[in-house]
Amino acid sequence: MPRIGLDDVHRFAVPSDPALRPDGGAVAYTLTTTDREADENRAEVWLAAPEAEPRRLAGGSAPRWSPDGRTLAFLRPVDGRPQLHLLPMDGGEPYALTRAPLGAGPARWSPDGTRIAYAGPAGPEPDPNAPVVTDRLGYKADGAGLLRGVTTHLFVVDVASGESAQVTEGDFHAGEPSWSPDGTRLAFAADLDADRDLRPGGAAYTVPVSGGEPERLTGPELLCGGVWWLGERLVAAALKGGPVGHVRLYELGPGGAAEIETGLDRNVMTGHPGYPGASPALLGDDLVFCARDGGCTHLYRIPGGELATKIVPEEVSVAGASTAAGRVAYVAATPHSAGEIYLLEPGEPAARRLTAHALGDLDLYVPQRRTFTAPDGTLIEGFVWRDESAATPGPLLLDVHGGPHNAWAPVLDGFRVYRQILAARGWTVLAINPRASDGYGESFYTAAVGAWGLADTQDFLAAVDALVAEGIADPGRLAVTGYSYGGYMTCWLTGTTDRFRAAVAGGAVTDLTSMSGTSDMGLALKEHECPGDLAAQSPLTHVGRVTAPTLLLHGESDDRCPIGQSEQWFAALRERRVPVTLVRYPGASHLFQGGGRPSHRHDYNDRMIAWLEQWVGGPES
Repeated sequence: MPRIGLDDVHRFAVPSDPALRPDGGAVAYTLTTTDREADENRAEVWLAAPEAEPRRLAGGSAPRWSPDGRTLAFLRPVDGRPQLHLLPMDGGEPYALTRAPLGAGPARWSPDGTRIAYAGPAGPEPDPNAPVVTDRLGYKADGAGLLRGVTTHLFVVDVASGESAQVTEGDFHAGEPSWSPDGTRLAFAADLDADRDLRPGGAAYTVPVSGGEPERLTGPELLCGGVWWLGERLVAAALKGGPVGHVRLYELGPGGAAEIETGLDRNVMTGHPGYPGASPALLGDDLVFCARDGGCTHLYRIPGGELATKIVPEEVSVAGASTAAGRVAYVAATPHSAGEIYLLEPGEPAARRLTAHALGDLDLYVPQRRTFTAPDGTLIEGFVWRDESAATPGPLLLDVHGGPHNAWAPVLDGFRVYRQILAARGWTVLAINPRASDGYGESFYTAAVGAWGLADTQDFLAAVDALVAEGIADPGRLAVTGYSYGGYMTCWLTGTTDRFRAAVAGGAVTDLTSMSGTSDMGLALKEHECPGDLAAQSPLTHVGRVTAPTLLLHGESDDRCPIGQSEQWFAALRERRVPVTLVRYPGASHLFQGGGRPSHRHDYNDRMIAWLEQWVGGPES
């Protein structure tokens, strides 16, 4: 089989949003493909079932079955804005249900199937040329840009007539809705506090479907990020006591919120862009949810009165799941695939793979899970991609994840094809989950709060030193890369050590002082991630020591880590005559490396590989 190449960035077709039909016999899902000629990503709704070839149903995304399984609701753009469409499964063409002025969100069917609720944008039509006036933070969001008075609220649309009504209103953003079993109320998460721009918050609410004042269900001790009616149970995902720590599940009732005992010191993952996971669900009477363990994101179930057990124990990263008729459908990436649809049936020891979309015909390097010991005795996990027949010692690339509370997983990453290409060219790629990474317990998760760079540098260097001592890595041919917090750490390591011969920093953070006032999450970062001396934790403080040639890759429309962060680093290095190149990707948000233009993803990988080979060379250099 051939090895992966740069052009394979355009071949990835990755499923998401699995929706199991109520009878458990088929799975509808979104398949995102690449249109290379148009330089865009295309979303389509597909159907997969046991003993049948997957088939395309329609252009669109986010499919959701009606309770009787006869109709599929999904999103499709109309005049550039997403609208809900319905597809009769007994024949007929899909048709538009909504004509929301600013667009609609994913469907949530009522229990009787007569109505659909969704969370969508509300407010006046934005005028891109009008002045933007604000008296509070939170006026912009990465991926959306300047909000211009648009908020997110709940709507209910009648399936028969198409008539729509707005359920919530006000100066706040409502989260995804969930129907009560009797169809009279909607549950959602939101932050209605007047000073919510000055502190992280969020609570669980319910509101009558007919509209009215939302009823708050959780107190200020919980920061609620989502709430779901699972049968008669109302379950919330929340942080307790502060915004940095593990998300846990709580059952809400007349007596307040009671934590659901899982027996796990692990973070519950409900699924967000860049962070895998899935909303909790019921499997019979058992609660099913996702949590991260050792870099992998697994599915767990809680049988009545027992602690959580893994449903899917393999090396996987689950990014979407649904349940019906005693079955579980889920999307999982593995060491050999960037994501496929799986179906787990009652009594079966293993899930059945229903699709084969993601590069099944390529010969891939499978990462090796390793454990390293930091100088203070802390055990650190990581993953190594390399060709075992490569000459040693050879060049090594240290790859740093973002967050800092994300984590690397030993699965195929459709964006980071550079790992496979470099391994084929004689490199070793080392991806480390240092302290602050998710999947190793809450104490580990919070171990770098107030000490970015100061606490975790030892973890990276210890792992590099271990591979040098083993004769795998040449200490004179080390390079470092990373995105977001990984870009921060790339700049930090080149400014505080002389270990690295070249660096590639994507979406970098270099000056925490300016970052705190320009990022869409700047204040939260300043107060909860980096309290104390921002200069002491800023790479820019140490830029005078940098000698490593540095490539900076940054989205022009990044509101999470604004491009000024890379501009400052670029100017400082250029002034000191350190070789440096800044690449700006027009229109790209912070998450462009995963869901942006295919040409940008290709360029990112191509430039990185060329830069490393220019300044570090290959295995024989």
